[in-house]
Formats: sequence, C-alpha cells, structure tokens
Amino acid sequence: MNTKLYLEPDEIYLFNCGELYHSYLKMGAHIIECNSLHGTNFVVWVPEALNVCLVGEFNNWSSTDSSMTEIGTSGVWSIFIPKVLQGQLYKYEIHTKSGKVFLKSDPFAFYSEFRPATASIVWQLEGFSWQDQVWMKQRGVNVQEMPHLIYEVHLGSWRRKEDGTYYNWRTLAVELLHYVLSMGYTHIELMPIMEHPFDGSWGYQLTGFYSCTSRFGNPQDFMYFVNQCHLEGVGVILDWVPGHFCKDAHGLGQFNGSSVYENDENEQWGTYNFNFEKTEVWSFLISNAMFWLDKFHVDGLRVDGVSSMLYPDYEKPKHSWKLNINGGRENLRAVAFMKRLNEAVLQNFPDVLMIAEESTEWPLVTCPTDENGLGYNFKWNMGWMNDTLRYMGLDFPLRKDNHQLLTFSMTYAFSENYILPLSHDEVVHGKRSLIGRMPGEYSQKFSGLRSLYGYWMCHPGKKLLFMGGEFAQFIEWNEEAELDWFLLEYEMHEKLQNYVRDLNKLYCQERALWENEQDWAGFEWIDVHNHQQCILIFCRKALKKDNFLIILINFLPNSYLNFRLGVPRKGFYQEIFNSDLSIYGGNNHINSSLVGAEKVAWHGQKFSITINVAPLAIVILKPILNT
Repeated sequence: MNTKLYLEPDEIYLFNCGELYHSYLKMGAHIIECNSLHGTNFVVWVPEALNVCLVGEFNNWSSTDSSMTEIGTSGVWSIFIPKVLQGQLYKYEIHTKSGKVFLKSDPFAFYSEFRPATASIVWQLEGFSWQDQVWMKQRGVNVQEMPHLIYEVHLGSWRRKEDGTYYNWRTLAVELLHYVLSMGYTHIELMPIMEHPFDGSWGYQLTGFYSCTSRFGNPQDFMYFVNQCHLEGVGVILDWVPGHFCKDAHGLGQFNGSSVYENDENEQWGTYNFNFEKTEVWSFLISNAMFWLDKFHVDGLRVDGVSSMLYPDYEKPKHSWKLNINGGRENLRAVAFMKRLNEAVLQNFPDVLMIAEESTEWPLVTCPTDENGLGYNFKWNMGWMNDTLRYMGLDFPLRKDNHQLLTFSMTYAFSENYILPLSHDEVVHGKRSLIGRMPGEYSQKFSGLRSLYGYWMCHPGKKLLFMGGEFAQFIEWNEEAELDWFLLEYEMHEKLQNYVRDLNKLYCQERALWENEQDWAGFEWIDVHNHQQCILIFCRKALKKDNFLIILINFLPNSYLNFRLGVPRKGFYQEIFNSDLSIYGGNNHINSSLVGAEKVAWHGQKFSITINVAPLAIVILKPILNT
C-alpha cells in the first residue's frame, strides 16, 4: 500500500477554506496511476479522528494494514491501493479518540449498493461518449426569453414493470422521453436521484450526495438518459437538497462520532441540518452542485428547502433556534453560502438553471449577488400556487368574493424570475389531487381543471406540472405504485390529456406567452375587476408589438352570448384556442369565425369585440395581421 500524496497542498488548503469547488476530482475513490502503478486512491475528510481505515471486499473487510494517512492536521485522510478496484465494495472504519468505532459510507462515492445494503462502490465516471455538443452549446441562450415547460417526475412511480420493479435509465430514455416529447414539454425535472435509503422520503433524505441512485442503473446509464434527452432537445433538471440529510448510521451524521457535517436537527423531517459555519461543508456542497452539472451535463438544479436554510426559525418552535449576531432571524452563514454557491455555479456554468424553492417574502432571490441578491436565476412562485389552488377549490358561489386570490399575484409578478409550480407537494398528504379539488359534478371538475391549466399557462412565469396532472389522476400521488395510466381508457381523462398536450404546444408556439415576461411590457390587464362574473381578461405581448394574445377565462359555470371585451387595435381576431372544444371534453361553445373589432370603447380600450363565452372555459384570441 502506498500513501503518496494525491491532493496538492493548495487543494487541501482550499478544501478546508470552503473554496475547493471541484473536490470530487480528488476526494472519494479514484482509479489512478501512482509511481507507475495502476491502482485506486481513497480520500476522505474525517476531522478529529484517532485513525481511519479502508475496508472492503478487496481486504475481506479487515482493517489490518489498511490505515489511512492524515495529511497534516487537515482532517483529510488518504490511501493508495495498488489494485484497480472498479466495482468493489468499500467503507471507512473510523476510530474515535473516545475509543468508539464506526463504519461509514464514502461521502464522495459515485455509486452505492442497492438499498437496504449500504456500502460504497468504486466506480469510474470516465468512458461515456457524449453526443450532446450542439445542445450544450445553445441551451442557455437568452434563458429568460425562452419557453420553460417542465414535467416533474418521480421515477419510481411514473411507470413500473409488470412485476412492480423499476424501469432502468435506458428504458426511461425511450419510454419517458418519448412521452415527454409527445406531450410537448421542454424539460424534465427529476425528484432527487441521489442515493437515499428510504423510498418514502422521495429522495429528499440523502446518504449519498455524489451517488447516482442504484435503483435505476449505474452512473453511465444516467449519462445515457441525459444524452438522449439532449439529442431530442429536452433539458434535464435535478432536485437538489443542500439543507439537510438523513440520520442513517452509514451516512454523514455523526461522521467521527460527533457533529462533522451537521449543526442541529431538522425537527420537521427528523434529519440533520448542514452546518454552514463549517467551510469544509461549503466545499462539499458547492462541489456537489458542480458535480452533477459537470459530470452528468444536467441543465439545472432546483434547490430544495431554501426557506428552511435562510431562517433558523422556519416551521420551528421558538425554543429551538437562536437569533443571529445582529438580532435577526436570518441564518447569515446560509445566506453567504447560497450567494457563493450561485456565484460559483453560474461562473462555471452560466447557461444552467439555478431554481430556488423559496416560500417566504425574502427579497431579491433571483437578483445577482452584486446587487445584494441571492443569485438564483429562477424562483418557484409559491404565493401564486397557494392563492390559485385555494381559489380553484372554492365552490362556485364563493368565488366572486375571493377574486383577489387570482389577481394579487400580478402585484409582484415581476419582482423575481418566477416558475409557476403545480408540483408533487400539492397532491399529497390529504390535499387531494388537482382534479379532486375542483367543485361541481363530474364534467364541471374537468372543465374547472382545464380553466386552471389555461390560467396557469397564460399567467407570466415559466411552468411546472407534476406527473399525473396531465391526465387528471383522481387519487393523490402514491410513491409506492405507478400512476393510474388505466384512466386513459376513460374518455374524459384521455380528452384532458389531449387538452394538456395541445395547450403545451400552443405555449411553445406563441412567443407572447414566454418571450416578454420580465416586466409589465409583456402583460396588460383588460378587465381585472369583474368579480361578479368571475372573469379575467388580459393581454400577453411578445417583443414585437403586433404579436399579442387576448385571454379571457371564465371561472363560473355560466355561459354568455355576445360578451363584449375591449381590444387594443382594430382589425380581425381569430380564436386560436378554446377549452370548451368537444375534443377536450367540452360542449363546442366556440367562436369559429373571425371576429371584427368595432370602434366601441370598452374596458379602457379604443376598440372592442363580442364573443361567446362557455362555462368554466378559457378563450385565447390573436389579431390577424394585414386585415
């Protein structure tokens, strides 16, 4: 065994200072050449340990003659084994100064055993032949002015084999990708695919931050999946969890017998919170973000639980947190960490998405750090989601007195770069499915869901929909079984899926719905006050002034003939979309002919038109040029 120094002194210094942002290139297990010998080098950070030994299949799990060497007093331990150990199982045996001994998985392992087994696996990431150069070159061009229509997926329950086992990445690269393409989505967002021991955590309680979960294949299989998505023009976003980690004995918790990575306990989730006071934790987490972007070519990270990192008191009783040194509620070190994270990521990968799941009123989340922002480039609009779903769940007679739930979001719509999420969190834990929230009888529920999706699609902000919502799964999401695909054998569910497909494609085709939504230049209210009829009318505008859409949404089960609405210019208007088409499950109360604008002032506009308005329906009109 050889203990030749693999990390350079400046790398160790940067790791300890919290500034080694590609630490995965040296930490963990790497097959290298050392003194003309091909072998495997192991590096792990275990501060304050008495001794650290490498154990695994290759030495019969014996710590005899497998002691690692600490590099100075850095807490970084290393050992070189003159054997190529690709595919071999291993752990670290950690001896504490108090005489206790722990077996721990490698925090930097690239691959791990399939649960419930817990060993790390030596695995090279090299050797995959990427073919996505065209995608990688163009993916981030004018990211704010491009359509983002995201399909959120939990891989273990999207579809399963007949025997109930999981699809692997290579099958998903056919089945899931084909489905996403047929539905017109631009991105897939995967709920966490990092290694986790408990399926019921949905991947949000991790043990292997650098391990692509063994549930769906090996790391190269995931590379294949991403590569195929990119070849078909579909981006891949990963959910990423830098706030906390699970307490399982083989994981990061109590890594040297006491707190190493953690600060305190996350009482809501029964996990440990990361300690952002420790600079090595910065190196670990920022490197982890870089790792998925670098080695797997993913197109963005949705950062989970940002609010709980920003505020020590977030959903906690008062006795369990302390004010910061300025007497405020903010976690100052977590704030500094997030700013540095986004600076480092976007400096190295300026074309990726860094999305904050942030549910409070923290200002400037998507502003650059040099403008006192957190540096993300998108934020989930949780306020819009909560208000909208509350409104849509109201019985029809109650809606007129709650009109502000639909309109309030426009008071802050341009304060951040928003994504409008209809996510997995809204269809679990007794909240009911989206269609299950809709009032009325059977057909009205589908009409109401179509109106919700129309409002969502036309409101400023990028879009995210959780799987199953596109065909109106009635039951809440269950991670233990695949979606209720059999529902597509029923007419209304199949028609709803067709509606979502056509709405998706309309969104991507119409630049007015995504090109110009950073300020009021791309949006104008035509009638925001019609709470009695529960009707919203507004205009969405592309960058070219003649490219705009008129959107009317009726949130009551009442129909109107010859309904007058104001329009900004003369000429003819064509109905390009109507949710009441019979092919979508409606009654064909549509406007099939061109509608000519009259010089009758209405809704503050110089011109107006009259149309027929179906119950619980959205109508989208577009001006016809050269008429």
